[in-house]
Order: sequence, then C-alpha cells, then structure tokens
Amino acid sequence: MQRELSIPAHPMAAIQDNDRFYNALHRLVCSVFRISYRRFTVLGRENIPTDGAVIYAPNHTNALCDALAVLSIDETPKVFVARADIFRNPRTAGILRRLKMMPIRRSRDGWDEVRRNDETIHRAVATLRDGVPFVIMPEATHRPMHSLLPLSKGVFRIALNANEAFGKEKPVYIVPVGLEYGDFFHLWDTLTVNIGQAINVTAFAASHPEMDRPQLMLSLRETLTERMRSLILWVPDDADYEKRLLALRANPPEPFRSLASKRMSAAGRWLFLVLGAPLFAVSAVVTLPIWLSAWLICRRVEDRAFHNSLRFVVQLTWYLLSFFTLLPFQTFVQEYLYRVKELRS
Repeated sequence: MQRELSIPAHPMAAIQDNDRFYNALHRLVCSVFRISYRRFTVLGRENIPTDGAVIYAPNHTNALCDALAVLSIDETPKVFVARADIFRNPRTAGILRRLKMMPIRRSRDGWDEVRRNDETIHRAVATLRDGVPFVIMPEATHRPMHSLLPLSKGVFRIALNANEAFGKEKPVYIVPVGLEYGDFFHLWDTLTVNIGQAINVTAFAASHPEMDRPQLMLSLRETLTERMRSLILWVPDDADYEKRLLALRANPPEPFRSLASKRMSAAGRWLFLVLGAPLFAVSAVVTLPIWLSAWLICRRVEDRAFHNSLRFVVQLTWYLLSFFTLLPFQTFVQEYLYRVKELRS
C-alpha cells in the first residue's frame, strides 16, 4: 500500500507574517523618508478604520515614493503589489517578497498574464483576513501630474473577494489616499498624505443586493474616484491643464490652503544665502558622494518620475555608510538650494 505524503499546509511563511528584520527596516526607512522632505504631513489618520480589513488606495505620481509615503503613515506593516516585470529575476523577487511586495499583472502585460492574478488576489485576501493592511495603486501606472487616471478593477476585485471570504466576520474597507507633492522632481520639498473617508465595501454590498458584481465594481469605482479627486489638487487632464493648475495653486482648497508654505521675506532670503554660503560650500564638498552618485544614476533613467525614488535610495545608502554623519550636511545643502530655487521663482 502506497504511503501518502504529508504536505505541510504552509510550506513557507506567508508574506503578511510578522518579520523582525522587516519591522526594523520599516522604522528606519520611514524615519529617513519623512526627514527627506522639507515638510512631511499626514492628514486624516482618524479616517483609518480599526474594526476591519483595510485596503489603501493612493494616487500614483512619484514611483517608489508613493509607496513609501503610504508606508510612513504609521508603524503598521503593510503589504504592497508592484508591477510583475520587476519580479522576473528570482533573487530580486526574493528581496521584494521580504519587503512585503508581491507581483500584479496589468492589461499591458497581455490577458494571458492578467489571468495569473488570481494567485495574487488570493494572497491579498489572506493578508487582509490576518489584519494586515494592503496597498494597491488603482491607477496601475505612475504619472507626475495633478490629475487622476481611470482606476483599474484590481482594487475592487480584491475588496469584493475579501468581503465574500470573511465579510460576515469583519467589514472590508477601501481607504482613499491623496498624495500631494510640492515638486515631483525635487526630493527636498513638501509632501502631504491626505487620508480620506473610508468606503465600507461590506456595508455597500449589503445595501445593494440588486446589483451584480460588475455593477458593484462600477459603483465602487465611481465613489473611489470622486473621493480620491477630493484629496489632491485635482485638475482635469485637458488642454487647459497648466492654466487650471496655476489658478488652483493660487487659491487652493482646504486643507492645502492652511498648509501653504510661508515664503521668507526677500531680505531674509538674501541674508540666509549670503551668510550660509561658506557652510554651503563645505557641506556640498562633504556630501559630494551623495550628489555625484544620485546624478550618475538618474542620468541613466529617462523617466523623471523615478528620480526622487532613486535619490532617496542613494541618500539612505550613504547615510547608513556614514553612520548618519552626512545627514546634517545634506539637509543644509538641500535647504540652501531650495531657497535659491525659491528666489529664482
């Protein structure tokens, strides 16, 4: 009689499992990321549900920085999805998985590839069931503009699948997040993480029993789109984009009006630049490895939306190598250049 093989239910740790290495890295990376911006602000933390499964849905304008911005909301571990092509190398895939990232296929990858997303959705549902927040960029691609691309179906498929799997035990929420950058292409500027009112997917589905799944997805899509637009300086993507953006910046809505940076007076700015010039010269020389490394790497990447992400990784690497002795010098250099840019504008 042939003996049955005993196959363990979990041959390897699940991506959402507690990981001490990840927790330590999370705290370090988020701390450095927050101080990499001249002003990093999180609004609406009270909108994050505490009684159910949470799916964060941020807009996508600044590559890796968008994920780091959501990660930096709090100390809670979060699982992310990223485009599948960066997982092709097994070694890279292993590192990304350790960082709690898993692949998702997009329509541009071909429908045969998209059909393989069932495994990712299954793992996303398991993550949410275990109480770990899940993050997905519903625009499915990044674009450095103050607008919003049509939302893909992935976030709604995950939410509805999770609701079917355990909605009777606890509600499933989609939490809209607006990421508003003062400058898409310069790291040392402002970043506002605006957390909006959560969509209770469980309650929504229960209150619309007449809707089939496609109708539910369409209605959720319209609701999420509207809420995401309200969380950023949203401008319609049309021929008048630049004109409308300038007008919106001149008279921003709340909460961005109260967050507007107060510009230093002309006299104060000149005094800072003149008196700070010697320290800037010293700091620029001391931090030359950071600037030179970032410049060499960024010049090889055509998509400028990736440049801030690359600069952050370079800064973090050099801070660690120098035991953070380069941090104050780098901070001063960036503030000095920010004031120069402010003067020129």
